[in-house]
Amino acid sequence: MHTIKRTLLVTGASSGIGRAIAKQLLHAGHMVIGSSRDCNKFIVEHENFSSIELDLAQLKQLPAKLKTLEKTFPALDGVIFSAGYGQFGAVEQFSFAQIEQMITVNFTSQAVITRALIPNLKRKPHSNLIYIGSEAALKGSRKGSIYCASKFALRGFTQALRDECGSTSVRVSLINPGMVKTSFFDKLSFQPGDADTHRLIAEDIAETVSFILNSRSNIVIDEINLNPANKVIQFKK
Repeated sequence: MHTIKRTLLVTGASSGIGRAIAKQLLHAGHMVIGSSRDCNKFIVEHENFSSIELDLAQLKQLPAKLKTLEKTFPALDGVIFSAGYGQFGAVEQFSFAQIEQMITVNFTSQAVITRALIPNLKRKPHSNLIYIGSEAALKGSRKGSIYCASKFALRGFTQALRDECGSTSVRVSLINPGMVKTSFFDKLSFQPGDADTHRLIAEDIAETVSFILNSRSNIVIDEINLNPANKVIQFKK
């Protein structure tokens, strides 16, 4: 394990998995740039924390904001992509706009951010791109056609990108969690079961991110799948 201090962008840092990742990275002494649609949702009084507003649904705004980000934080040498959301139902229950937005936020925006930042990341002596995927990237499920498609796309993207970056300093990793007890489920009709063995917690994913960052620079951790000991889905009344 190495303990090099890093400058890392964490998307979706205002809640859930992204928030837990940002907090753990700060605790480890890294410089963290937390992005969210509303920076007021995650105010941290810490000398190593900065925030930036990024709306991943607004693709045309991203290149200019990311260019400013690189100028403001020239030491940036890693990104943890944890922003995303879920919506479930039969495909005909989605409007055309809802389909477009989910694919945009869960996949296309992450490809755009990667495209914008990767030229400079390749110039760093070591850099990481860590994507938070989902168990939905491993197997399609009923009422998950659009969500699964967005996560399958992200998985295929990371596999190809890893090969593209093979001769560079950029290490590409994907983490696929099962159900994590966060606000992700607040607007959904189901959630993990009540027992601790039925769900992951956000800190589990944060610890996995730290494990990847601290791994020896001469190896690449391609993909990690995380699941609770028992998979139990509980439907809300």
